Amino acid sequence: MEENKIDPYQILGFVILMIAFVWYIYTVPEVDTNRDSSQSVVISEDDQIFESKSENNMQSLDDLIISDRSDNQTDDFQKKIKYEDITIENEDLFLKIDSKGGMISQALLKKFNDYKGDSLYLINNSNHSMSIEFVTNDGRTINTKNLSFKPTTVKNREETKILMSYDLPNSKFIVFEYIIPDKGYMIDFSVRSSGLGNILNDQKVMMNWDLKALRQAKSVDYENRYSQLYYQFEGDDTDYLSSYSDSDHNENEVSWISYGQHFFNMILVLDEASDNVFFESKKMFEDQGKDVMYTKNYSSLIPIKLNRGEIDSNFNWYIGPNDYDVLKNFDNNIYESIYFGWGIFGWINRFIYFPLFGFLSNYFSAGLAVIFMTIITRLAMSPVTYKTYLSQARMKVIRPEIMELNEKYKNDAIKKQQETMKLYNKAGANPLLGCVPALFQLPVFYALFCFFPIAFQLRGKPFLWADDLSSYDVVAELPFAIPWYGDHVSLLPILASIAIFFYTMMQSGAQMQPTQPGMPNMKFIMYLMPVMMLFFFNNYASAFSLYYFVSNILTILLMLAIKYFIIDERKIHLQIQENKKKPSKQNRFQRKMQEMMDRAEEQRKLQNRR
Repeated sequence: MEENKIDPYQILGFVILMIAFVWYIYTVPEVDTNRDSSQSVVISEDDQIFESKSENNMQSLDDLIISDRSDNQTDDFQKKIKYEDITIENEDLFLKIDSKGGMISQALLKKFNDYKGDSLYLINNSNHSMSIEFVTNDGRTINTKNLSFKPTTVKNREETKILMSYDLPNSKFIVFEYIIPDKGYMIDFSVRSSGLGNILNDQKVMMNWDLKALRQAKSVDYENRYSQLYYQFEGDDTDYLSSYSDSDHNENEVSWISYGQHFFNMILVLDEASDNVFFESKKMFEDQGKDVMYTKNYSSLIPIKLNRGEIDSNFNWYIGPNDYDVLKNFDNNIYESIYFGWGIFGWINRFIYFPLFGFLSNYFSAGLAVIFMTIITRLAMSPVTYKTYLSQARMKVIRPEIMELNEKYKNDAIKKQQETMKLYNKAGANPLLGCVPALFQLPVFYALFCFFPIAFQLRGKPFLWADDLSSYDVVAELPFAIPWYGDHVSLLPILASIAIFFYTMMQSGAQMQPTQPGMPNMKFIMYLMPVMMLFFFNNYASAFSLYYFVSNILTILLMLAIKYFIIDERKIHLQIQENKKKPSKQNRFQRKMQEMMDRAEEQRKLQNRR
């Protein structure tokens, strides 16, 4: 048997292992559980920011955050840290910023109330979310809505700066900066990072902006109709998503996004236009009812460009009324988020009716301003009314002769048309002038149709029995809902329909044109219009019904004044008889029409000979 000997290599290996163990104990720092919470990174189970795809992915980020550890000591430490939410207000806004996510969780407009008379919130009850989501180079997804931010407030002379920072080891951080002026609705907002340049994937940094628009008006369907997502792209072009149905869209070179809520708005203005922006708008109710809380669900995905590998983006954020007089004072034409009307109708509103109503409302109540604006509009169109009624009076004088021609040439349509045109030319009458008022009123009608629903100055303004000119008036509640009409009775639409009915009667009585064979009964159509308008206006802005009532009353009075004090039918008859003795002069259109009828007559004669 051999004698056991001590191996010197074993002794040397044991000494090296002991030295390595001692070095590890004294060089690796111990976790300080008594560390000041203001200096800590908050990562609880609810604040977990990394969606791990594999265990190996964690290794590259150990220097960035506290890793997933299952020991109770680490869990207890994490739960001790909690930051307080912060509130800030100015003359017009009250804001609450949550430490969780670092974003606005409440936005109260101090000078306004909702349709119930309660405080008006644009953001409340978790209806809003804005966060930055980015993907790391090794495939992990981080969303700032899951992080806990430390607030810092800096008060200056004319503004307050709020810093919401998420601090990481080695002087790395993500910070949201808010600058709130002492008054007004425009907030400066920026997002910055530091020390993340070697971690961020510059192709996958996105801003997620979601809003469930809170109901603010009596008629949720009416409010929904004028609540739309607008955006500006490619310079000064603007477009919008449908307000009636769910829709989405991708667009490039987007410079601002508007979440319209009828009379209120949230607009995010980008400091640098962004490409491949995704928008989505969804309707959040099926039927009207008192329990409806939201009108629209808006969503946007905005790609964020990195600056030298870091997040460095600036925005302007408007949270306030959708008031043209307020929005026009800001850059980037954000007032285009208000729908003025298409083409010429929008120009009429922007350059005529908005300034005119603004001027009148400085001296009169909103209701009287509507009435005076109606009077000015009707007086401006009175020459057209006069010309139209004069033509109708001439048509009335020559009506017996027209009837004679119809009887004389009842079997010869072309000849009857030729002789009728000659009679019109001699009398100086034009049956087409009956359409002139409608043609001239159409741009005005449609412009005002767009004006009254968007005129912020009308919101909450009472007049007579109407408590809000921007919404419908109510004189009686119905125990049931009538399709297309509603569950209430509005008086102003009834008055407007009655005025339309009498105006229609006067028009039909003045024209008295015989119904042509095969033509529909135009009288029936004309009398049906007041009924249709009654149903249509019942849920519309009462200011528009007021305008239409006053407008038709003024038109009726003008027609009566013209008939009894300006136009003498006997003089018109004598003038027509004198015109018949004179050689007729045809204009270019009449000559063309006469030539066409002559050719048609010649062709008819040739066919008869064959």
